[in-house]
Amino acid sequence: MTIRLPLALGLTCAMAGLACAGTRTRPPKIGDPPEAENVRLVGHNDLQARSAYQPIVHKQGGRYIAYVGHHGGTSDTPKPLNPITGQNEFDGTSIIDVTNPKKPVYLAHIPGEEGLDEAGGGQMVRACDGDDLPKGKKGATYLLRTFGNSAHEIYDVTDPAKPQLLVRLDGLKGTHKNFWECKTGIAYLVSGAPGWRVPRMTQVYDLSDPAHPVKIRDFGLSGQDPASTGFIPMFLHGGISLPDDNRVFFGYGTNKDGMLQIVDRKKLLEGPTEPTKENLLYPEVGRLQLSAFNGAHTVFPMLKMPVDEYSKETDGKTRDFLMIVNEEIVNECREPRQMVWFADITVENRPTIVSSWTVPEKSGDFCARGGRFGSHSSNESMEPVFYKKLAMITFFNAGLRVLDVRNPYQPKEVGYFIPPINKNTYRRCVADADKSQHCKVAIQSNNVETDDRGYIYVVDRANSGLDILELTGEARKIAGLK
Repeated sequence: MTIRLPLALGLTCAMAGLACAGTRTRPPKIGDPPEAENVRLVGHNDLQARSAYQPIVHKQGGRYIAYVGHHGGTSDTPKPLNPITGQNEFDGTSIIDVTNPKKPVYLAHIPGEEGLDEAGGGQMVRACDGDDLPKGKKGATYLLRTFGNSAHEIYDVTDPAKPQLLVRLDGLKGTHKNFWECKTGIAYLVSGAPGWRVPRMTQVYDLSDPAHPVKIRDFGLSGQDPASTGFIPMFLHGGISLPDDNRVFFGYGTNKDGMLQIVDRKKLLEGPTEPTKENLLYPEVGRLQLSAFNGAHTVFPMLKMPVDEYSKETDGKTRDFLMIVNEEIVNECREPRQMVWFADITVENRPTIVSSWTVPEKSGDFCARGGRFGSHSSNESMEPVFYKKLAMITFFNAGLRVLDVRNPYQPKEVGYFIPPINKNTYRRCVADADKSQHCKVAIQSNNVETDDRGYIYVVDRANSGLDILELTGEARKIAGLK
């Protein structure tokens, strides 16, 4: 029986639990098809050729609305054209109706802070309904976003095509990856507060009435606070809260000296607020120091997971896990590989790494493709369709990777999608030893989110737009989708 080489290669990789991407021997060109397995393209939007960071998908009545936070512009186009207004606008927030994922409709753009790449835009977005918030207006929907690196803003987006600014929390720096509890209104705002020794820490706010924010406290690691001297611990990247479990999980660092911190939510919100060493340590339940080579961009909890391997044992049938995704920040493999780690946090004061996963570089010759190669982010939706079954991981020039996480001790890939470049895809450059520079055009899948229908939303850092995807084959069966 004869098997063609590409299929044989795919079977070999699948049996080994590895990633298999097409091994192109030439640079990508416009018109190339995507590289994919068990994932297919449903719809696309160009996002006005803006560099994208965080997408979220919010169900508003009978509509699904995607809110996309953007990095700042490029040196070539610092203010891309918004065709809706006819104005050139600094990158900020795109609002897209994705009710029909095959035909996404761009509704509005909210301009962000002036600046290029990480120095501008409006990278982070979260949304809550007034019906869920304790003091929200019934029927309303609110958007929390960063304004570049200097403020947090709250908008009324009840009519997503006509966002209205309600309030701005100004005078900050380094504002980034927030988290907002819709049922309680508590928000964990990533900020660089005046006096603190790091560019990013946590400001806890009560946003149950979005138009009237109430500050609860500043929080960070001992050594980051204004009164400390000496060693400064790595700054915060972001966190995720589980109010029903009374826990908040914070990830520090991006590509080095990463750390997971597990915090008692009640003690954080109700404990003493003066940022002394004792008060900062008071809510902490446990911490896990990562390798000096890796950071903690996303810390995603998967608690009370049944592990089939242990189903016949008298103890430990369910375990608590946390998925830690590092962020690659340097182009063309010029730093240690950033990847995905799984920690068993069942015993919270002694969390331990139990497995890791990465895309094999040789599977697509990724170091030579240009741009970043390594992990960046995961989906954060806890809707049952994927939660504790499949995780979506962005790997920059290796695209989206779909991991089967039902056994966190042995995660395995069951699908991938590497988008093709297009006319908007922006170059990625590196400096050579002789101080000259070379540039390549490469896809840079940056962040990903999912919705309760099973659609996957991947945005690109290199201006390539938004891809709406769905699973096929084995991956679709694992999710239980018809």
